[in-house]
Amino acid sequence: MNHYQSKLPAALVIGMLLIIVLFSCKKDPYQIGYDLLPPSDTLNVKTTDTCTVEAFSMRVDSSRTDKTSSLVIGSMNDPWFGKTNTGFYSQVRLIAEGVDFGKNPVLDSLVLTLFYSGVYGDTTYTRQNVKVYEISQDLNYDSTYFSNQRVATYPTLLADQDFTPHPKDSVKVYKDKVAPHLRINLSKQTNYLGRKILEAPADVLASNASFIKFVKGLYVTTTSNNNPGALLNFSVANGISKLVVYYHNGDDPQNDSLHFNLVLNEKCARFVNIDHNGYLDASQDLKQQILNHDSLQGANKLFLQGLGGVKIKLKFPFIKDLEKGKIIAINDAVLQLKNMETSSTFGPPVALTMIRQDSAGRIGYMVDENEGSAYFGGTYDVASHSYFFRLTQHMQNILQNSYTNHFEVYIMVNTPVISSVIPNRIMLYGTKPLVPGDPKNPFQLKMTYTVLN
Repeated sequence: MNHYQSKLPAALVIGMLLIIVLFSCKKDPYQIGYDLLPPSDTLNVKTTDTCTVEAFSMRVDSSRTDKTSSLVIGSMNDPWFGKTNTGFYSQVRLIAEGVDFGKNPVLDSLVLTLFYSGVYGDTTYTRQNVKVYEISQDLNYDSTYFSNQRVATYPTLLADQDFTPHPKDSVKVYKDKVAPHLRINLSKQTNYLGRKILEAPADVLASNASFIKFVKGLYVTTTSNNNPGALLNFSVANGISKLVVYYHNGDDPQNDSLHFNLVLNEKCARFVNIDHNGYLDASQDLKQQILNHDSLQGANKLFLQGLGGVKIKLKFPFIKDLEKGKIIAINDAVLQLKNMETSSTFGPPVALTMIRQDSAGRIGYMVDENEGSAYFGGTYDVASHSYFFRLTQHMQNILQNSYTNHFEVYIMVNTPVISSVIPNRIMLYGTKPLVPGDPKNPFQLKMTYTVLN
């Protein structure tokens, strides 16, 4: 009994201190717990930046890309990450149901127009090649689609068009100037799809539900090339993104300027397909990690890439050895990551995310994220070319064995449970780089903690 009585005051202090540490983010983290300890005990506050962190890059199986606000096409050749080719599958919908094209409609042309919303890659907009096919398999708006999925298409090639992107230049359509967009002629190779739409039975044109069974959608993709290239984003929220049927009435030669729009918008089932060519064209440094699974290479360089590309796995193998045998409270724990390059062509991700994942593949968020992004971090600091993540509560949970199941920790460009087509990538200094980074911002875990007994 006397043994437990002698320990009671320390236990109370520990309990009160942990409550403050775990549930307060408004105080200066370096001062947390100071008001609970006698002045002499503040000498037990320590700081270390030598905690071992193991990190290495891995391939992402896939990322969710359905219902995104942007659709992506393009071919890009990155000196570090190699080739990336993207395309998309999407339904097209009637702008108005119950359309009547008349008794003798004659096709003039069928044009797919896509409104530019962004470019990632070569700012000189090197030449690209786009191909378009008709989808032969139903798309379901309520289904989840991932970047590595494909959908069956008919073999007929609807378009095979070379173009140079001009995402900032207006386009002249007849006599009018229209906001920057890509125009793909789907009637130059064949007039098949245009005639299929114009000659559709009345019951098909009566409703969108019937029409998307009749014309299931389009597959738009690009051909790989050796140019630097770029990935082109197109907005589905802008009314310029559509399929336009230009036609005239064969029984009325005077009426020769008819057109009908099929929209490509938020109501369409759609997803982006991404091909990194197995990273066969990537740099040797990257291939050594993600293809040869050499985790030791993470000591020198680390890689991250969106679009279902590359993630970083983190381990803190010796954290439980910190002041082993003593009770400690973590005041602050900050992981810092430093960009190795400054590239105007391949800009870094604006923000990164950190997740937990268990052996069953279930995704969980980090406990510190509950305190808000300003506290948790993950946003790119342009001035220091770096990111930080605050992991104070996470580290305390590890020390207290608070986690009931085993999980791994990953850094990614985007969380895999939310649809995303962020193309950005970054190369970071490793945990022990051969070429050191800025000494103010190395890859390190810096912790401040209080030894309680």
